[in-house]
Formats: sequence, structure tokens, C-alpha cells
Amino acid sequence: MSERLDKAKRIVIKIGSSLLVDQQTGTLRRNWLDALMDDVADCRSRAQDVLLVSSGAIALGRHSLGLTARTLRLEDSQAAAAAGQIRLAHAYQESLARHGVPVAQILLTGDDTERRRRYLNARNTLTALLAHGSVPVVNENDTVATEEIRFGDNDRLAARVAAMIGADCLVLLSDIEGLYSADPRKNDQAEFISEVSEITLAIEAMAGATGSHDGSGGMATKIQAARLAGQAGCTM
Repeated sequence: MSERLDKAKRIVIKIGSSLLVDQQTGTLRRNWLDALMDDVADCRSRAQDVLLVSSGAIALGRHSLGLTARTLRLEDSQAAAAAGQIRLAHAYQESLARHGVPVAQILLTGDDTERRRRYLNARNTLTALLAHGSVPVVNENDTVATEEIRFGDNDRLAARVAAMIGADCLVLLSDIEGLYSADPRKNDQAEFISEVSEITLAIEAMAGATGSHDGSGGMATKIQAARLAGQAGCTM
């Protein structure tokens, strides 16, 4: 896998809320982000295109707005996204500026990856940004998306974006080391699955639920993302 990553010409990296935002304080984990952006800069120095799909806007926004309820109403969730997105974009801009790397923000909904005209529009914009040496930071447009039209999680969004731009490799960063036969936080007998070459019913059955109240994904969405990426010829 490390060899495939090294040889990839175009990489999509998805970053989850539980890694980017401290779940106790609701604040950005600045040192962690800076370390990851150092890696992104290293990739770019090897002439690799890098695109980021980042969660974290709602988690940051709910803290800044003082929204403490575990489950937010739709309008509160959208308000948190609006407040947090500007903080999230600025954090990436500030971190990559240390390497002289420009950053661009792209907000998408599920429709943007499924309706052809909007899909082509988004693809052309992302391709142009990469051609101009920028690192696009993509997130779902939670400020306007409703339950009926929203994508729902950034794992599958990242896979769709990877397919959209013809990425060679998709990396989903998580606070879990990888796929296990069961949830390792609940079952100390869970076995680590080092590589999956085909998404089968048995593999799908291993997936569990989301592990944090700020996250919307979980292993189930990562398996679905793997299927989407594989169909597009992208290693995950």
C-alpha cells in the first residue's frame, strides 16, 4: 500500500471530525493539522496532486456558538456549519501557507456528484485548481443541505470526488487503525484485516456504527466508499 501511495499521481485524503477537532474542548487540534499539512507539502514536492475532503465545520461551529446538545436540530446544525466552515478554511489556509501552498475551498452537495451538468462543473473547477497548484479543501455544503438532498458523510463524498478527478489513491484517515472483524473498542478479540481485495457480504457485515457524536460516518460508510473507489479504479 505504501508503494501505491508513493507512485500515485493524484491523491484524495479524507479527514474526519474526531481527528481534527478535540471532542472534549471542541477546538481545533492545531499541532495535528500542521503535521498532516507537512505531509501534504511533502507529497506536492514529489509532484503529486493532493485534494482534501475535510469534516469538522459543524464540530467547530457548535463550540463557537455554544451549542451543547448532543443532537442538533437541522437549523442549528446548519448554523454551526456556517460558523465552523470559515474557521476550518482559515485553519487549512494558515497551515499550508507555512509551505507557500495556496488553498481553495469547495462546498458540494450530493446533487453536485450525481447530476451530470453540476458534476462536470465541479470536476472542471477541481481540475483547474489542481493545475494551478492549489490544494482544494472539499466539504459537504451543510449550510444549505437538507435531509432530502444531503450526502450525509464525507467518506462516500471523498470516494465520489476521487472518481470525479481520476485519483489514483484515496486515503480515509480515522481514529481506528483499519478494518476489524468487529469493533475493537468493544471486542478485544476483534481481528485486524490488513487488506481487502473485494467487497463481499462478509466484509460488509464487519462494519459498525459511527464512533462519535460529531462524526456522521463509521466503518459502514468506509466500506461503501471502498466500493465506489474500486469501481472507479482507485485504490483506497
